[in-house]
Amino acid sequence: MLWLSSPGARAATLPAIWLIATDRRPATLPERSALRRGLARSILANQFNLDPEAVTLDHEPAGRPLIANPHGSGLHLSLATRAGLVAVALSHQPAGVDVEGVELTAEPPLAALHPGERAMLQALPPPARPLAFAQLWSAKEAYVKALGTGFRRAPESFLVRLAGLDLFEVDDPERPGAALAGASRIMKNGGHGTMAAAFIELA
Repeated sequence: MLWLSSPGARAATLPAIWLIATDRRPATLPERSALRRGLARSILANQFNLDPEAVTLDHEPAGRPLIANPHGSGLHLSLATRAGLVAVALSHQPAGVDVEGVELTAEPPLAALHPGERAMLQALPPPARPLAFAQLWSAKEAYVKALGTGFRRAPESFLVRLAGLDLFEVDDPERPGAALAGASRIMKNGGHGTMAAAFIELA
């Protein structure tokens, strides 16, 4: 798996996640969508060695993005935007990516978490909780994107376990068996504060 920071970088292997810091501050859903889709088209054009005009994106009825052109790539796409930071994930398997800001002054919404996640957060010293919550929530959102459900799947219905700053696991009672492993990334970049990104791929 590759983490890339330039829209002009080409991934030699997949999965790959591009985390692109921009100076944009989209304020509405259409603005955020235009920003991430525009960057995704540029990244895919570079990856496929095509002109950007030859790349088009569509979405499934449930909202998950897909590559409409070029046809038949067989690749899965996931997108996220937060505070001008855009994440674009490309994978051979269904996958999800998300980015969340670390809100130092906000109280984490514990009721939206699995009981095991609430216990983990409450066991931490208060200063450590905002970063841990951003990691948890980005992992949870990446997972439901990979499922294709979004948060029609209740966030408290599955458990995310953090394993340091760069790994997490998902235990889902609806997918019995071994826990799924995902990857996290913590970054600081100008104007965006501290951000937590998460990526997971379904086997």
